[in-house]
Amino acid sequence: MKLNISKLTQYKFKEPKNKYLFIIMLLSIIIMTILLPTSFLRGSNIQSMASQFPEFGFLALAMMLAMITGGIDLSVVAAANFTGVVAAVILNSANTAGMPAGTAIFLSIIAVLGIAVLCGLFNGMMIAFVGVPPILATLGTQGLFLGLATVITKGYSIGGFPDAFMTIGNGVVLGIPIPFILFVIGAVLVALLLNRTKQGFNMYMLGTNPTVSRYSGVDNSKVIIKTYIVTALLAGVASIIMISRANSMRPGYGSAYLLQAILVVVLGGADPDGGFGNIPGLLMAIITLQVTQSGLNIMAFSPFFRKFMWGFALLLVMAINFIAQQYGDYKRVKRMKEQVAATAS
Repeated sequence: MKLNISKLTQYKFKEPKNKYLFIIMLLSIIIMTILLPTSFLRGSNIQSMASQFPEFGFLALAMMLAMITGGIDLSVVAAANFTGVVAAVILNSANTAGMPAGTAIFLSIIAVLGIAVLCGLFNGMMIAFVGVPPILATLGTQGLFLGLATVITKGYSIGGFPDAFMTIGNGVVLGIPIPFILFVIGAVLVALLLNRTKQGFNMYMLGTNPTVSRYSGVDNSKVIIKTYIVTALLAGVASIIMISRANSMRPGYGSAYLLQAILVVVLGGADPDGGFGNIPGLLMAIITLQVTQSGLNIMAFSPFFRKFMWGFALLLVMAINFIAQQYGDYKRVKRMKEQVAATAS
């Protein structure tokens, strides 16, 4: 069965109520502005927020793609750690050996992207061909990738990168942080993938109903493998931003990003059961989380309290989504009964 892409892009999948997300985002900004009138809306703080969230923003993009297919990728942070460690080793060795900075940066980025493809391919094959549920497959590879990173570094951090490489994570162009520019490019490319390609349509189809997808002529295995390759590539880009911002890399860096990524994806409207999710909702959820986190940092809240709050928020959002879904189902059933009764009379 051949699919016409021009027609597929007109198909309207169920989207989250983005107007409510927009209201939540505005409220978070207003509340933080009221609580921190002299510091929150300062140019330096806004620039700082714009340079901070792209790290977990790329991981959130990856998580959303996995959830759209009805899966989940718990290995995104570990994949970012593993690829980041490899890049750090190459950069450190090249810097020590006196290799030109441009050559070292090029080799490290190629290594990151190449290893990311292998990580995503392994995840996809475990899920598509071996039949391991995504949550178990990626939980296992999470330990595998993190273990490999620990073996390479022996648990120590690696630093000493070329100054030119540090520009990726800390530089600005016309006052706009480079990480923010990279994230915008990444978000646009993911949006095009979802809305303008056959792969994106098939991902939604697979997440909505795998059986219907298969009988519609979609190669579900191929779709899964491609999806997890893309999620790993996004994790690889996140690792480049991580190590260039911190000028070092160690196993376990950014472990809190996993919970944050899942939180913003669910808050942004993606359904853990698959089939639903879009970029505008995700972006508003990311901004809401970053605004809240920045405000809590300024107010010197404990990082342990922030972890508690993210976990509580995730459970609360999922509970609200479940109640809303049940209420929506109840209203639809009630409306159908009314229509049947009206027809019978």
